[in-house]
Amino acid sequence: MTSTLALQTNGSAPVKRPATPAAPAQRRVDSRLLLRESRELVIEHLGQEYRLRRTRNDKLILTK
Repeated sequence: MTSTLALQTNGSAPVKRPATPAAPAQRRVDSRLLLRESRELVIEHLGQEYRLRRTRNDKLILTK
């Protein structure tokens, strides 16, 4: 684990504090790759079905 120095505003010596770990990079997937030529995709999550739909106005709606 790395550390960082934090300066005190009262003029005392810097205090060593552990640095917060960087958040993992979010995965990014283009919706066209998921939907391909269809307007709807069924996603199974923990035994439940969800539907990802592309509307006529090209908005995405996720429903259970």
